Amino acid sequence: MNLFVAENYFQDEKEITEVLNKFKSTGTMIGNGNRNVIKFFEINGRMFNFKSFKQHNIINRHVYKYYRKSKARRSFEYAQLLLEKNFYTPQPIGYIENHDFIGLTSSFYISEQLVDTFNLADILHNPDFPDRLEIIKGYTALIFNLHENGIQFIDNAAGNFLVRKHDNHYSFFMVDLNRMNFHDDFKMNQRLKNFARFTADQEIMTVISEEYASLSGLSSEYCFTQIRNASNTMILKRKVKKVLKLYKYLIRI
Repeated sequence: MNLFVAENYFQDEKEITEVLNKFKSTGTMIGNGNRNVIKFFEINGRMFNFKSFKQHNIINRHVYKYYRKSKARRSFEYAQLLLEKNFYTPQPIGYIENHDFIGLTSSFYISEQLVDTFNLADILHNPDFPDRLEIIKGYTALIFNLHENGIQFIDNAAGNFLVRKHDNHYSFFMVDLNRMNFHDDFKMNQRLKNFARFTADQEIMTVISEEYASLSGLSSEYCFTQIRNASNTMILKRKVKKVLKLYKYLIRI
């Protein structure tokens, strides 16, 4: 087992190891665990979030041992990078990698378990959500600032942002960090395509487009067209993928 713990959490290393030994049978589950299993545990009076990544196929197991950093390690390193650039994400605590002679067998990312937050997805289907417009604009400003720093958050879906209100101000914490791209020259059409996963709701797209336009100097019409086209392309790809999965299932019968 390869266990790396951030300097501020060295004193918790023993307890972290103990949690790993009983991960399957204890802890409080977050979500349904269909893909990755996320649980939180109390360790020395603090809440730790453990994310166990889905088992890879044999080829990717080999790749993630010898050629690419694991998703757990990337999550940890990207969290540190975001904090260094004054963006918010739950405090990175550590990561674990388990290997055999073939490759990576399992990996975990450990971070702070946030409290007093809500998920950004909560506002998408609730037009009466308090401060909804302000929150959407705040999210858009966050993505614009990421883009200005050359950061493309690939999994830019509403469910990957936690929001905390403090003194009438909203802070946005990014989670699910293992997929990011970094650009020296991040072109505007690429930036706007980054919203493809966020929503298909044209009202929300309009708010995002107007706010991004005001920050970037582009026209809101151009922003809206780029975001809408990217969203439509994403929806089409998902539909094609579902059809192909159904076809593969049927030909096996």
